[in-house]
Amino acid sequence: MKIDPEAAGLDERRLERITDHFERRYLADGKIAGCQVAVARHGSLGYHRSFGLMDRERGKPVTDDTIWRIYSMTKPITGVALLTLYERGAFQLNDPVHRFIPQWKDLKVREKDGDGSTRLVDPHRPMSVRDLMMHMSGLGFAGRFLPSVTVGEDGTASVGASWERGTTLETLVDRLAERPLRFHPGTQWLYTVSTDICGRLVEIISGQRFDEYLRSTLFEPLGMEDTAFAVPDDKVDRFAANYARTADKRLLLADDPTTSTFRRTPTFLSGGGGLVSTTADYLRFCQMLANGGELDGVRILGRKTVELMTANHLPGNGELREFALPGGYGEVGFDGTGFGLTVAVGLGPTRTQVIGSAGEYMWGGWASTAFWIDPSEELIVVFMTQLVPSGTFNVRNQLKALVYPAIVD
Repeated sequence: MKIDPEAAGLDERRLERITDHFERRYLADGKIAGCQVAVARHGSLGYHRSFGLMDRERGKPVTDDTIWRIYSMTKPITGVALLTLYERGAFQLNDPVHRFIPQWKDLKVREKDGDGSTRLVDPHRPMSVRDLMMHMSGLGFAGRFLPSVTVGEDGTASVGASWERGTTLETLVDRLAERPLRFHPGTQWLYTVSTDICGRLVEIISGQRFDEYLRSTLFEPLGMEDTAFAVPDDKVDRFAANYARTADKRLLLADDPTTSTFRRTPTFLSGGGGLVSTTADYLRFCQMLANGGELDGVRILGRKTVELMTANHLPGNGELREFALPGGYGEVGFDGTGFGLTVAVGLGPTRTQVIGSAGEYMWGGWASTAFWIDPSEELIVVFMTQLVPSGTFNVRNQLKALVYPAIVD
């Protein structure tokens, strides 16, 4: 990859603080096996560095074309796919979801009474498409659980599947039709299966299978050649191993690239977390958004649609802390952060207490991958590694402290 810090308006010497940070604090201590960092600004790549090993057991270093499990960084891709259909007039954000999923027309909400008993009531209003895109739908997990790591008696680790075999987007919809909502749509925020249902809406509205729509509408036009729901045989040598950090701070292999479930196309095409990708591919996706929906002459979304996607849609320009259901989880934390249509939105450094800009948008993945886009600085940062669970280290905020002081124009 061609690197030009000057064109990016970045100080090359200050960017080398990133190198020192990851080599000294992460690689030397064995906190992670390897990682990759890309920093782009003004459409130019100012920093790109690969660290350590993509496969510790086979001694394989991270390379430019290493393939990573991006898990929940799939969500903004799903959001863009759904918004391409919005631009065709196929739906409005306030449309009730039951317009497209009729079996959800009579969904109920489970309410708790003061004595601890529960009752089923009609929702205050129908669930909308926007509710789904914002994790404010009221949906629970419906048999899905957050990915987990199990350490066996022999000291080996394994990643638990989040769906039983044979589940599809269609069967998930049918299952949810039988379950009450956790809260009234639009009133609270809970990180569950909402974005998976957005993937199903793409299928229903477009008439195409979700993976086919992504390939024809996003991946092929953008040249994202390595982004998919599975890693084929001819690319497995580029697929990184996934590691778990145990309570006693050991790093264990949790998902071997040669035997991973990502080696075969799943029945469940998760819009919430099913994709693998490369840094180069995801950088192209981010650059398209940073450019207002266009890259290399290919337009995916209109500029105003990107603005719609990345605005804070929480009532009163509020933050997630006000709306998150107690005990819930979010990839970027709740304080100082709003939420748009499948992306979190920073409300400014005085509210986040982290260097940055109001209006930056971001998300991350369960294997500790992360990205953010800062429109006011024309800045994109993509971080890839394979360490579960996410949140083990506060990499995004550390990167912010390293990247922003390198801006010199």
